[in-house]
Amino acid sequence: MESYSEHGGELAVITGASSGIGLELAKLAARDGYSLLLVADRPLEEAEDETLAMGASRVKTILCDLSTSDGVTQLLAEIADQPVELLIANAGHGLGGAFLDQEWDEARHVIDTNVVGTSALIHAVGRGMRDRGRGRILITGSIAGHIPGSFQAVYNGTKAYTDSLSYGLRNELKDSGVTVTCLMPGATDTEFFERAEMENTKVGRDEKADPAKVALDGYEAMMNGEAGVVSGFMNKIQMMFSGIIPETVLAQMHRRMAEPTS
Repeated sequence: MESYSEHGGELAVITGASSGIGLELAKLAARDGYSLLLVADRPLEEAEDETLAMGASRVKTILCDLSTSDGVTQLLAEIADQPVELLIANAGHGLGGAFLDQEWDEARHVIDTNVVGTSALIHAVGRGMRDRGRGRILITGSIAGHIPGSFQAVYNGTKAYTDSLSYGLRNELKDSGVTVTCLMPGATDTEFFERAEMENTKVGRDEKADPAKVALDGYEAMMNGEAGVVSGFMNKIQMMFSGIIPETVLAQMHRRMAEPTS
């Protein structure tokens, strides 16, 4: 297999790179001259063009579904024996509505993408980084992981997992030369709410953060070796109070934001 490093830049793998925060993170890695492997379950032609224009040493794309074992295997086969310098684990899906009203296959898809597929990728790539004694991992978590998610319960549960995994893994790797950073955004202006069928909710209609700003916060935190970053002033305030306010109250507050209005 041709080595990515032959093209002059160290390898950065970015999942969920077709749009939104993932695409913006890919642009930042491209700006810094990395060779990119862009991963998504949607077409990546525009992302490839944009990152090449930003200065990436090389861009390769792979269309795969990380909610499936076949998709994870496909991606791991592509990067087998390749030294990954940056792993940006950004792929994720959301799902709105009351848990018992959701189809289980849809809920499971969220779990399989956000938890199972993401964990499998981090596990495989993280081992390679640990063996080499270098590498950076950025995991896109969410402030939602700290809030009981009424009418978004599965998604918030998966983000509680990814937030916790990030900090736990970071501690395990603290003397290894590998850093793990957790990016925790709030509501961001991406395709998320449309794909999660949450456009008829208060949070779906409200003003949202710029994905480019969110990505910059996460990328800089990763490159600085920080443990985590909450993107946005109001999100920082919300995170602070989430550790004080009782869970039952937080769940009711979340309901007001996420319950469908029609």
